[in-house]
Amino acid sequence: MRAGLHHIALIVSDIARSREFYQRVLGMRVIHEEFREARQSWKIDMVGAGVQLELFTFPDAPLRPTRPEALGLRHLAFAVSDLDAAVAHAQSCDVAVEPIRIDQATHSRFTFFADPDGVPIELYEVR
Repeated sequence: MRAGLHHIALIVSDIARSREFYQRVLGMRVIHEEFREARQSWKIDMVGAGVQLELFTFPDAPLRPTRPEALGLRHLAFAVSDLDAAVAHAQSCDVAVEPIRIDQATHSRFTFFADPDGVPIELYEVR
């Protein structure tokens, strides 16, 4: 059996705001978008940064209890070749970016910011 990560799915509070954020900040593009009447739910499939991302809405979805120590997803990490350029781009999109840190194991640089619903996004420099 061959296994690998196929996609990441997020439930978002505002589909238009999240679509625009992932397009503008991370350069992802929409490949499919639909409103699922039976579930009163939007679904948008996006690709970019080597990842397929699914955005969903659901009526009355509960908020994330804490950040980032809740059970389940801790954060999304995207590999970037130039962390300084990626940080500058995020900041030009009015995204508050944490100070750059160094991974103790790999000595690579990384940082975090949040998506519109507070999901932690990591940018990890890979050279």
